[in-house]
Amino acid sequence: MFRGNPQLTGVAQDSLPEKPVLQWTFKTGAAVKSSAAIVGQRVFIGSTDSNLYCLNLADGKSVWAFKSDGPIEGSPLVLDGRVYFGTANTNLYALDAATGKPLWSYGMDDKILSSPNWTIGTNGARSILVGGYDFKLYSFDAVTGKTNWTFETGNYINGTPAVGNGMTAFGGCDAVVHVVDVLKGSKVKEVDAGAYIAASGSLVDDVLYVGHYENAVIAVDLKEGKIRWTYKDRGFPYFSSPAVTSDRIIVGGRDRRLHCLKRDTGEVVWVFATRGKVDSSPVVVGDKVAVGSDDGRLYMVSLATGNELWNYEIGQPVQSSPAVSAGHLIVGADDGVVYCFGAKN
Repeated sequence: MFRGNPQLTGVAQDSLPEKPVLQWTFKTGAAVKSSAAIVGQRVFIGSTDSNLYCLNLADGKSVWAFKSDGPIEGSPLVLDGRVYFGTANTNLYALDAATGKPLWSYGMDDKILSSPNWTIGTNGARSILVGGYDFKLYSFDAVTGKTNWTFETGNYINGTPAVGNGMTAFGGCDAVVHVVDVLKGSKVKEVDAGAYIAASGSLVDDVLYVGHYENAVIAVDLKEGKIRWTYKDRGFPYFSSPAVTSDRIIVGGRDRRLHCLKRDTGEVVWVFATRGKVDSSPVVVGDKVAVGSDDGRLYMVSLATGNELWNYEIGQPVQSSPAVSAGHLIVGADDGVVYCFGAKN
């Protein structure tokens, strides 16, 4: 799933070679802004050509493709043999992961750019959470698609809701961080963020780390209902979602830079400069950080120092966020191509 887990921490339990090589590419019909979900030997990724693709991890060959009703910008969630994703034409779909056969769909009142997340109920049943441009957060029964509840906010929900400790937390274009009980769909808290939030936040130990459009990254203490720290640098917004380690926050900015901060204080540790805005969300893999940039490159930098270790020039903006599994790094680009990098064969 997007960012690897329901907390959306963006940390892969894997490793990558020092100098990855391109192993395969797969061409779609339009820009790939979606990030991949990798499960076993399958890669699931959406394209703005309206297709959700299932590819073979080993060679990038198509296993199946499902034509939806509109462009897919959010990332798919694969759970219990099903694939869930939303489209810019308002539908949330559930497909059979093995065949691509549709199982159920639900039409919202506006587009869905949020990636689905999931929770588990007291009875062990899974629920799917997704936000929409109709100002609502939805909870669906994962098997039937029946609505459990909806929670209304004051504006668009663009990012993916993060989940932890029986709560979901997310920012919206209403400039509020919403904290909602995942079972009841009731408000737990709301915190004024000071600016609208298009990014997804990372929820760790009851703190939501997220960037916003008034050019800052904030740490929101959900128990206290207040902002613990604020990081401001240059006058550019944050659209990238942060990766969170035990002591670091790493997030891309529209100032063309990747920022590494101390998790407890928000103080800067290092900054890495690219040549284009960084809307791609970084992924931490061991002692490395992988991220794309609108300058058309995929970068790998040192987690410790921020020094560049490797880059690959794709030539078109990389807004898709890297996904890493089994020594493979998968990312899409605005040229409509899905790229897979890994060790030399």
